Amino acid sequence: MVPPEFGDGPEGPLGGHPHTLRPLTGELVAAVLATRGYACRPDTDGNLVGRWGTSLVWFRRLGGAGEVLQVRTVTAPLFGIEHVPALRAFCNDWNHSRYWPKAFVEVDDDGRARVCGEVITDLERGVTPHQLDQLLDRGISAGCRLAAAVAELTDGARA
Repeated sequence: MVPPEFGDGPEGPLGGHPHTLRPLTGELVAAVLATRGYACRPDTDGNLVGRWGTSLVWFRRLGGAGEVLQVRTVTAPLFGIEHVPALRAFCNDWNHSRYWPKAFVEVDDDGRARVCGEVITDLERGVTPHQLDQLLDRGISAGCRLAAAVAELTDGARA
């Protein structure tokens, strides 16, 4: 069921013919996530963010017209900077054998490293709610698989 604030009437983001392509909007992303019962909230930049297990997942609209969907997973484990080569090797192996998500290492200003995953889709021509639902679901589930694999890395490697 769609929450009233995302009404599926003709004026709501889910309104209209289900096969009609529509522009990617924050309201459409929020409405599709809400239909699955996913709890997300806007961050300080207006991007939606939610928690799956111990990981955070951001839903961003990029591009000049916000037509590019990015689903970014930030896994929870933190590692010391000395583990970056091993984490990069893990990401290279992951990326070699899987399409989604692209895995990479981020190092913060304090020298702590973590693995992130990213799914990016260009929706310049538009998207139906069903297509967007599938893209979001695949982005979340792929990010959760990456997070589970990162969690299995040795506990001795954590910061």
